[in-house]
Amino acid sequence: MSTNAPIVFYDIPGKYPERKAWSPNTWNTRFALNYKGIKYRTEWIEYPDIEGLYKKLGTPATSKKADGSDYYTLPLIHDPSTNTIVSDSLLIARYLDRTYPDTPPLFPKGTHAVQAGFIGAVDDAMTRSIFPLVAAFACNYLNESSHRFFRETREPRVGKLEEMAPWGTEKGEEVWKRTEEKFGRVADWLDANKLDGTTGPFVFGENISHADTFIGGRLIWAKTVWGEDSREWKRLATWHGGRWDRFLQVLDQYSAIV
Repeated sequence: MSTNAPIVFYDIPGKYPERKAWSPNTWNTRFALNYKGIKYRTEWIEYPDIEGLYKKLGTPATSKKADGSDYYTLPLIHDPSTNTIVSDSLLIARYLDRTYPDTPPLFPKGTHAVQAGFIGAVDDAMTRSIFPLVAAFACNYLNESSHRFFRETREPRVGKLEEMAPWGTEKGEEVWKRTEEKFGRVADWLDANKLDGTTGPFVFGENISHADTFIGGRLIWAKTVWGEDSREWKRLATWHGGRWDRFLQVLDQYSAIV
């Protein structure tokens, strides 16, 4: 196959053509591809069609569910240059570094272990804490088949999405405050770079790493499904001296949807 063939990047579409990309995990990969300057094209796959895509491509499931059944997720990439299929944003980032060594690294030498640990901590501090605030918005952002799939696969575990953190209620305010506190932990971790004079907004200062695309994915997820002018995003954007809004502004140069 031609080495000039673009990578096929599979993503889940939102229903708004001008803001089609929304998923935090697929944004990790989009940021990575754009940062590295690797040629790719996006194919949009609705939630119920992801399992069929995997089977069509003949690739194993991403992981297993708690009950032992197969779990199929995006992002997924197919690189025609090597005839390689990779799922999971962490594994995709490692593949891109290994296969395209002349592009900016997502894992500077010696950082694989620390990034894996950091991402686990960020997943707890950011993804899990903000999910109740964005879940209903994310669901309503989707096309009909994905909307139904999202609701049917999540509400048995968490209850009605709209009731997780209603705006203006005591329950909702508790979730907002708890989420702000957990985001504050991540802010403190990043601020620790100042102890040795390191500058820049990212985990390793000025240079982007996979950990930064992970943080950015969580932020752009919220901003997209809430809306840039929403009361929700405006509230989050003020946290910790406005650092999260600035973080996304720096990543904006790598946010093209191809």
